[in-house]
Amino acid sequence: MKSFILAGTSLIALAATTTAQAAGGPERPMFAVQPRLHPNVHAPLATTNWTFSYTYKGRTYNDVFIGTNPTGGASTTVPVYIIPINLKKSKKINTDPSTVLSNGKTVTQNTVASPIFQTGIDYVQGGTDIGNTQYIDAYQRASLWGTVSSHTGYHVLLGAPTVEPEQTIKVGANGTIATDFGVKVLNANINWFDGKIEPMLKKLKIPTNALPIFLITQTYLTSGGCCIGGYHAYTGTQAYSVFSYIQKPGVFSQDVSALSHEVAEWLDDPTTNNNSPCGIYENGDPLENTANYGDYPYPLGGFTYHLQDLATPVYFGAPTTTTVHGWTTFQGTSLAVCQNGS
Repeated sequence: MKSFILAGTSLIALAATTTAQAAGGPERPMFAVQPRLHPNVHAPLATTNWTFSYTYKGRTYNDVFIGTNPTGGASTTVPVYIIPINLKKSKKINTDPSTVLSNGKTVTQNTVASPIFQTGIDYVQGGTDIGNTQYIDAYQRASLWGTVSSHTGYHVLLGAPTVEPEQTIKVGANGTIATDFGVKVLNANINWFDGKIEPMLKKLKIPTNALPIFLITQTYLTSGGCCIGGYHAYTGTQAYSVFSYIQKPGVFSQDVSALSHEVAEWLDDPTTNNNSPCGIYENGDPLENTANYGDYPYPLGGFTYHLQDLATPVYFGAPTTTTVHGWTTFQGTSLAVCQNGS
């Protein structure tokens, strides 16, 4: 993930390369790492969390994960608020999350109905049944399978989302209409957009023990180039995620792919300052530039969703006994420690 500093927040952004940029100039990957902003002034994370510790090449790493220590076998459910945002630019581009898709659901409804929040898929990884559960919970169970296999009650679940009223933001000069990955989209400045988040959290009175998810559609955020499909950040008291739902299959950030990336990174790096031998502990980044952007298809409820593969603790140097089969990714992609960076 790429880190940007803005408005007192360490902001983590998911980026990819496209072939053309409407604003002029070639696309390029955006990787920028900025120093963390005074992490000692952060208030304690209100969401239930624990510290995952491991030693790699003589150095001990201590990283805050959402949930509880799996040795206790407890199940944690985190409240979720979805905030749909319509970034209005012009009638030439439809960025409204209330848009009805081919399956009869709106973008927002299809997000809620996805494997990110719903059960119904039994995840069998390399012949091992991880459980019929939500995708991110299945990933975390597989990641910690060395313990979870004998403490099977362990879960980190997302609660049934509370969907807030759709918010409309006029983009004006902070965005342009472009064609990226063959899709007509809005390109909106990420720093401008993120400046809207904290006031909205206060306005909507989102509890600090919850995960707010800001949903945009047919939009890529930009920072000196395109295209950012989502990011997660921490205000100092509130962790949150942003993702873009692109409505065309097969392209970057299709349906809830970016959401799977960002929620997983919130799970294992909620305050955006965890570390590893690879640098920051970002479990989505090492897979985002693999085939099909690291996405795997999962049919559920008559719709095929696309969920991104994710790096396990073994990728970051934890012992192979930590995860199912000692795998370095949830889908079994074989990677060396820190092979693709963080």
